[in-house]
Amino acid sequence: MKKDLTKGNITKTLLLFSAPMILGNLLQQCYNIADTFIVGKFLGSNALAAVGSAYSLMTFLTSVLIGLCMGSGAVLSTAFGANDKQRMRQGMTISFIFITAVTVLMNIAIVLCINPILKILHTPPEIYKLMHDYTIIIFSGIYFVFLYNYFAFLLRAIGNSVVPLYFLAVATVLNIVLDIIFVPILQMGVGGAALATVVAQAVSGLGIGFYTWIKEPWLRLRKNDFKVNKKSTAEVIRHSIGACVQQSVMNFGILMIQGLVNSFGTTVMAAFSAAVKIDSFAYMPAQEFGNAFSLFISQNYGSGKYDRVHQGMKKALKTSVIFCLILSAAIFILAPELMQIFVDGLEIDIIRTGSTYLRIEGSFYFGIGILFLLYGFYRGIGKPEMSLILTIISLGTRVALAYILAPISSIGVNGIWWAIPIGWILADTVGILFIKKTKCIKIDE
Repeated sequence: MKKDLTKGNITKTLLLFSAPMILGNLLQQCYNIADTFIVGKFLGSNALAAVGSAYSLMTFLTSVLIGLCMGSGAVLSTAFGANDKQRMRQGMTISFIFITAVTVLMNIAIVLCINPILKILHTPPEIYKLMHDYTIIIFSGIYFVFLYNYFAFLLRAIGNSVVPLYFLAVATVLNIVLDIIFVPILQMGVGGAALATVVAQAVSGLGIGFYTWIKEPWLRLRKNDFKVNKKSTAEVIRHSIGACVQQSVMNFGILMIQGLVNSFGTTVMAAFSAAVKIDSFAYMPAQEFGNAFSLFISQNYGSGKYDRVHQGMKKALKTSVIFCLILSAAIFILAPELMQIFVDGLEIDIIRTGSTYLRIEGSFYFGIGILFLLYGFYRGIGKPEMSLILTIISLGTRVALAYILAPISSIGVNGIWWAIPIGWILADTVGILFIKKTKCIKIDE
């Protein structure tokens, strides 16, 4: 199940390593779609709008933990590529303690600040309680989110992208089954949907932790691993915080967009909620391919195989762009039909608004595909700050343009939709020019 990313055909290696990650995220998105479908069909449009808006908040906050785990994973992958096991276990010690502390503080902050947060998001009165209840329950399981992602990135760092898929698959199926039991059968409302998620997260988080302890004994921390030095601590925290801030900025921008969308009322909120699920599902393979590419870069960079890094960038770029162009055509053609998966066919305004969003976004998926590769590249070569800069450019452009264009009566909500791909393309341009100008990888050294 382990894959040595420093050897073999580059395209084949990338595809085989990324495939379980893509399948895992597809399963996760299938759950999100099932969750939205069940809530929308059995609890109505208000519940759909509440869960969709809460999902944006949840994505932002959990992105902090995922970013921390992602950043530490890049450090661990580099150490593994250099065959430095002591450095790797020290990195594990530092990152586990650090991210645990962040998780606990975040959970406390959510409980204390949920009402001000909902007000900042311009949550309509008719869905306020629904969103409040859903959010409080969902974040009671945030530590399990940390556990799953920590061990998933750890296993991927040593070339094992298959086992995280197994645990995610079990959690996804359990989640859907519990959704069906809690929502339409036991009639527990949006709280039931949230509880189903927490139980499934607990199974995946605890399960993958026990697996790693039993099957990878060399990764068990020893007494000497707690004697960390300043250099190791600084390296882990720098990469973890860099990836964390990048993920947080990205999702904070999305959260700000959600607040602007909410100001257009529940019809646009419901359309955005359903369309974002489709959007996320559509470009998710490109995102996971970028994450796999980051670990490919880390291992090869740690091994000193700079030419393989260079060739990997070329081949990954070609693969991602071809996939995104095919996907764009499919989304543009099928947008109305896809919206009707979540929304009753009689909800004409919601379907029309969501279809417009999907056709604008979908036409430019190549932009986000390239951006995910750039994020992965810069994390892999030890420059997480550059990934953050690209995220700020992308999201800053998106948010600024959205807030400028949306109030113009002749443009309206379409201004929000158009701002997003413009941000992608601008960030892509800066990221590629930086590579060419600085020559930040050494070839044939």
